[in-house]
Amino acid sequence: MKRTNRDVLGKGIKYLLIAMPLILVGPSIIFSAFNNQDKPLYIPILIGGILFSAAAIFFIFKGIVTLIKALFD
Repeated sequence: MKRTNRDVLGKGIKYLLIAMPLILVGPSIIFSAFNNQDKPLYIPILIGGILFSAAAIFFIFKGIVTLIKALFD
């Protein structure tokens, strides 16, 4: 009977924990950028928010794949 690889499981949980604050921060920054479209830093703030959101999506997928690998490999 196969057992769960605890090291890989911990790594997957770590990725998901990294994604948690990014899930909240990214859309907040995007919302703030859209509320201040007349300001000169609109574009850099919007790009930063998009990067935070993309990082959140990356860490979520990486965490889920790592969890599945730990449970079923």
